[in-house]
Amino acid sequence: MNGTETMLDRLHGLIEMGGPVIAIIGVMSVATLAVVLYKIWQFRASGVGRHLALRAAVAEWDQGQSTAARRTLEGSRSYLAPVIARAFATDGASDSAAVRRLEAEADARFSRLERGFRFLDTVAQVAPLLGLFGTVLGMIEAFQALQSAGSQVDPSLLAGGIWVALLTTAAGLAVAMPASVVLSWFESRMAEERALADHALSVVLGPDNRVVRGSPPLGQAVPQGA
Repeated sequence: MNGTETMLDRLHGLIEMGGPVIAIIGVMSVATLAVVLYKIWQFRASGVGRHLALRAAVAEWDQGQSTAARRTLEGSRSYLAPVIARAFATDGASDSAAVRRLEAEADARFSRLERGFRFLDTVAQVAPLLGLFGTVLGMIEAFQALQSAGSQVDPSLLAGGIWVALLTTAAGLAVAMPASVVLSWFESRMAEERALADHALSVVLGPDNRVVRGSPPLGQAVPQGA
């Protein structure tokens, strides 16, 4: 209990020194942490990065083993599995409209996973500016106090005002830098997901596979009378 009270007292003192700017940055930090934790949970729940069964199913389809591919895909927990299942249902004979529908469905799933990215990007850009704004306000107050002191200037008065003013800049950077790093990691993961979806759809719906579905494997002669 004493530890919690001490932490709250320190937080209250920090807000008193930094003023409303520190309070705003504090709210931004809590919101950022909440968004990051939610995105991590969402990625895990959706199976982001866990596509072993889906990759195996696409590879089997590419080899002409459509039945095995469908059976393998049924064991996939990937959020892209329903999209690939619909692509399998076309037997590689999709027209351009069907291809666009499948791509649109994949994009819709990506959009759901990318919700919150804009907020993290905004925090990464605004938090340092907000901290700098607080520093400017603090410097103004410090020099006003210095002017009010007149001829009896105490150097510690100016030094104390400056370090308090710089506190907001440090707080803004402390929030912005982790937000920027985490956002870059999220974006890199989504870039990999998009590349995987593009590859899978191109394999299943590509012109080569439309021919292979009804043709013998390469190197195998067509039976007489077939």
